[in-house]
Formats: sequence, structure tokens, C-alpha cells
Amino acid sequence: MKKFFLLLLCFACIVLFPLESLGATLTDHNKLIEKLNQLKKNEQVLIVTTSHSKARSGTLTFYQKEKGKWKKVFSEINVIVGKNGLGKRKERDGKTPIGIYPLGTAFGSGKKPSGVKIPYRQTTKYDYWIDDPSSKDYNKWIHYRGNPYKRWKSFERLNHPLYKYAIVIRYNENPIVKGKGSAVFLHIWSRPSGYTLGCVAMSEQNLLKIMKKLDPKKNPVIVINEKRKLLDTF
Repeated sequence: MKKFFLLLLCFACIVLFPLESLGATLTDHNKLIEKLNQLKKNEQVLIVTTSHSKARSGTLTFYQKEKGKWKKVFSEINVIVGKNGLGKRKERDGKTPIGIYPLGTAFGSGKKPSGVKIPYRQTTKYDYWIDDPSSKDYNKWIHYRGNPYKRWKSFERLNHPLYKYAIVIRYNENPIVKGKGSAVFLHIWSRPSGYTLGCVAMSEQNLLKIMKKLDPKKNPVIVINEKRKLLDTF
């Protein structure tokens, strides 16, 4: 009798707990869909989540609204984020911003890839993104043929190898607050175990896949937060 009870208990652990977990997962998914439905003007959403606020890696899920229903476009994509995790507050804090942001232009050192529908700009050695809070050009893309060291205290060169392909995350705009953070992009990672200085990075293959799927008519946005706090972002 005792053996029978132990076997029954083991069976319950194997069968019932996974079902309970599945139920919780379905509930979370339904709540997420409810939140996505609040985005009346956006029909493409990239969702980036990490396990906790200081994690340097996470996942990206691409949702698209088709015939009134939200569907996953791809399986989850592995990404890396800021070296100090999420929660950007100021320039050079090494964090990726939390929140919902429109996606801006795509750019890269090569010609516009075939199939890309969103605006695309090819970069040169004269293209910079300014992260000098004391400059009137702060958090702007500037094309400049002069000596950048004489014009700005700090800047990023947009023909950098990690920006072979990239997409602007429109963080700290309208208005631009000096010192709040700048130059936040989706771009190519240096390695899967690395980190960024505040951007979201992934493999070149995955970034191109996303870039080609984005449609400006669907007003794509990106949502970034810890997984357990995701629903609070909306």
C-alpha cells in the first residue's frame, strides 16, 4: 500500500505540475495579447526581455498583427543588452533603456539589403552619432567632413563594424534631454557571450531577418523590460 501511494505521488508530480505550469504560461500569454491590443497604432512589436535587471542577455520575440490577431513572426531570438543590464538613466551608465520606443531608420556600411522596406541610410566615414551632452548635436546623426575631435568631446562613428547593419531605437527624443542617454540601436553583436554599452545586439543573420520583416506601414515599436515586469511596461 505504501509503495502504491509513493508511485501515485510521483505520477502526480510528473503530470500535474507541468499542466499547472502550462496553465500559468497560457495565462501570461493571454495577458500579453491584451496589452498588445492596447497599441492601436502599432501592428509590429519587438519584445526584448531579460531574466532580471542586471542580466546582460535575453530574448527578442517579434509579434505582428495579422487579420486582427497577434502572431509570433519568428521563434525567440537570443540577444545581448547593456553591460549593467536594463534601466538607463544617464549617458554612459552601461544600461539599456526600459520602455516602449518607435524604431527609426535602418543603416549600415553596405548598400541597402534586398527586401528591406524601412528607410535605410548607407554610412560613410563622415557619419557620426553624437553622445557629447554639452553639444547642440547631442543624440543626433551628423554628417560632417571636418575634424570631429575639434567639434565634439565624444561621438560614435557609424561606419563601425558592429554597425554593418543596425536600426535606430528612438530613445530620448521629443524632446532630447541632454545627458539622459544617446545612440541606442539594434545592431550586430561581437559575440553571444558579450554585452553592449546600452544597445540591443544579436547575430547578423537574425538582425537582417528582422530588418527585412519590418514594415513602416505597421509602425513598428520595441518593448524592453525584465520578463517579470513586462506587462507593467504598457
